[in-house]
Amino acid sequence: MSRLAIHAARLLPVALGIGALAFGPCADASASSASPPAGLDAQAAPSIVPLSYGRISRWAYPNVTAVARATPSPQARAVGRLSFFSPDGLDQAQIYQELREERVPATGVMWVDVSLLHRPNGSTGWVRASALGPVHTSYGMIVVDRARLRLTLYNRNGKAIFSAPVGIGRPSLPTPPGHFYVAEKFVDPIDGGVYGPFLLGTSAFAPTLSDWPGGGIIGIHGTDQPQLIPGRPSHGCIRLVNSAITRLWPLVTLGTRIDIT
Repeated sequence: MSRLAIHAARLLPVALGIGALAFGPCADASASSASPPAGLDAQAAPSIVPLSYGRISRWAYPNVTAVARATPSPQARAVGRLSFFSPDGLDQAQIYQELREERVPATGVMWVDVSLLHRPNGSTGWVRASALGPVHTSYGMIVVDRARLRLTLYNRNGKAIFSAPVGIGRPSLPTPPGHFYVAEKFVDPIDGGVYGPFLLGTSAFAPTLSDWPGGGIIGIHGTDQPQLIPGRPSHGCIRLVNSAITRLWPLVTLGTRIDIT
């Protein structure tokens, strides 16, 4: 039986970073009305189950700081390690997007392929399913179009429910393209601060540095320089005017997929 059929959603209390971490509502993991893309089903072996695809993103907190492996085997090469806290040093609980799961026939052990939060972007690794807590499901997708300098949020049915101009990384410090997810949510207690009133930490990393605390993670946040939006003024982070991030923030849950094109 799949882990998705036996896990219930949970919320964990976490330490505060620069502000209070806010959790959006998560739908029950078994309630998805969508089916995996035909291409995924056709390419996957019978024991492999896709977990995150399209506008469906599944994620979990770690139970232990397990080693992530290149393949679903305890003898495989180590490619990373799960952590309880975000790598930005803000003492926020770390979440991991679950990409697919596989039960190894020889042992009966269930493994999960997760996104790893380190450079290079797109890094993944396999951990035993027991290393992860209950499954949460997020629906919808944020699309950041770097050519048009616009962020759009689509709901689970593919309807655009939010759109606004953005500021992105300057040519020498570009916002990286790829498939990511919302890893953190913050309320900034500093009225009129450089990050605006609300912040979303993502699983994306800038090639060298970014505007985000700690200098590596790509964030989506407000700004104290609204006159620079739309444009390319940042070190990689995605900026919205404060009124726009205020509207976006409650519409987005942890784990929501982000596509930067």
